[in-house]
Amino acid sequence: MPLLTKYEIKLADSPFWTFAIHDGHDIDEKLLPYQLLNEEERLREEDPFTALIAELPCNRFIMESSRFQLDINRTLDDAIYLKPEQAWGLNVWKEDFPLELISELRNDHREIFEIIESKIQDTIAQFGYFIILDIHSYNAKREGPDQEINMDTDPEINFGTIHLNQKWRPLMDELINFISAEELNGQAIDVRENVKFKGGYFAQTMNQLYGDYGFVLAIEFRKDFMDEWTGDPDYHKIMACKQLLLKSLTVFNQYFHQDGKE
Repeated sequence: MPLLTKYEIKLADSPFWTFAIHDGHDIDEKLLPYQLLNEEERLREEDPFTALIAELPCNRFIMESSRFQLDINRTLDDAIYLKPEQAWGLNVWKEDFPLELISELRNDHREIFEIIESKIQDTIAQFGYFIILDIHSYNAKREGPDQEINMDTDPEINFGTIHLNQKWRPLMDELINFISAEELNGQAIDVRENVKFKGGYFAQTMNQLYGDYGFVLAIEFRKDFMDEWTGDPDYHKIMACKQLLLKSLTVFNQYFHQDGKE
């Protein structure tokens, strides 16, 4: 049976991956009659334009279905937002949402993870290591479009590193030092760890399974590259985020090509 949940994988001759698992916006036509949210309400909590940021010269996994259909960054029990407390207080599904569709979505969750694991194993077999940049974005103006961003609590870039094997701490320090010395949109970059987010279920699972060979780094960009209330993008800022990650790949390449690292 084909999956209800849609995604795209683009392979490259590279040990690196970018993932945009919350970029998707689509709801399968079989599920639409049971959805309570409109497109604007969904977009507010999705991560639009992260697939554009993820367009780097490496392997890519892009989720095309909305997290409001299936969220692979949640456990199997929480991957379908059946209760408001799972979805920022939003009622996502009608009460008559069929159990057979819920079962299909949960099977999607299992199968997608199996496919991802297979791809990571292939990457490790070819290169001996892997790195996944798990790209997300977050809202910093929840009270309204004119809210002032709290610079103390809302870093420009948040790295979720709590699930990383400590063997990668030196590399993470190199990466943070590199990014801190760069600029984004003409200003020094405020990059911090585990302030807003610590890494979700996807990063936790893959780091537990394959943490000896590489890591999943959860990256949360503050939604400075768009109007988080209207969804309107600033493509110049989107490209600046993309270029920053492109430069960051050099840090990984240099690390793994040091003596004894290959």
